[in-house]
Amino acid sequence: MKFRILAVVAVLVGGFVYATSVARWNPRALMGSAANAPLWSGPSVAQGAGLSADENNNIEIYKMSHPATVFITSTTLQQDWFLRVYPSKSTGSGFAVNDRGQILTNWHVVSGSQELTVTTPDKKNYRATLLDRDPDNDLALIQVELKGAKLNYLKLGDSDKVQIGQKVLAIGNPFGLEGTLTTGIVSSLARSIGDENGRTLEGMIQTDASINPGNSGGPLLDSQGNVIGINTAIFGQAGSIGIGFAMPINRAREMLDSYASGKKYAPPVMGVTVLPIGGDLAQELGYPAEGGLLVQTIRRGSSAATAGIRGGNRAVVIGRYEVAIGGDLLVTINGRKAEDANSIPRALRGKRAGDTVEVELIRGGKRMKLQVTLQASTEERL
Repeated sequence: MKFRILAVVAVLVGGFVYATSVARWNPRALMGSAANAPLWSGPSVAQGAGLSADENNNIEIYKMSHPATVFITSTTLQQDWFLRVYPSKSTGSGFAVNDRGQILTNWHVVSGSQELTVTTPDKKNYRATLLDRDPDNDLALIQVELKGAKLNYLKLGDSDKVQIGQKVLAIGNPFGLEGTLTTGIVSSLARSIGDENGRTLEGMIQTDASINPGNSGGPLLDSQGNVIGINTAIFGQAGSIGIGFAMPINRAREMLDSYASGKKYAPPVMGVTVLPIGGDLAQELGYPAEGGLLVQTIRRGSSAATAGIRGGNRAVVIGRYEVAIGGDLLVTINGRKAEDANSIPRALRGKRAGDTVEVELIRGGKRMKLQVTLQASTEERL
């Protein structure tokens, strides 16, 4: 399912398309199935049969993770030029997070769907319904009707511990090619990209693992098979050129925990877009070298706007990028240093609408503190 992302916040310029070291191997830690369940019913991998340790690692991760990765078909109703209604199908990926049929994917994979079908690697089809969603982070949780069956599922890792240079693996259904594995590394962290609806997806994991349309919603795995991200978007016109983006898995944890506890999920947001600055650039703009998060825009009526945080009031070109200056520089949020695009989501983790966070900022050369009362996302919730 293709969606062109038209805008990039601060650090990237161009077009985006939604993409619908070998560690000690512990296969039981990867899969969430019962301890006495068979790990794999197929033939075992012949270790040392002309394959490197890294190749064997790739093979083992695929064998363990592929059964938990699903193919999602979304059917929407559209009108042609003569106002005749016809069904339109698009595809994406997802992965089971427990054996009860709950599957995590991207919101853009299932948004607007009148009918959802999930196909498992054993070619079984299941009807699915939407349980919860987080459009601000392009996440959705869906449920399949298992009819007594159980799904293999994946273990969630900790995306806060991801490092640039570490190996990653992506599994999904690019262009409808079911069960495709690609490998690469984490190319960068804390990337911010804009989507076609004007939202900013903050703190994305950048990878050179090949991701294409149809990969959206599939898992990005580390070398132990833990899910560290949800493959979401690629840079380019249509296909992968080695610049893909995954939503960190820790963004999904709150939605999953909230649903499991029976509470309606309403993530708090500040309503700002920011540019991390420091060093010479910070000093050139009149700020201390340690820098912080330079506020670019403020969403009207947002928590930040109500608290009095100010965005940029004029634009300058720095290198190849147009940057808004004249706004506040966020230095700390709830006492934690504001240094990258993940700083705000980290500070808001565990918070609810109505909670207050303290923001220290620099404005006109003076330091000041503001109390920000958090509001829920303006996106309509279920």
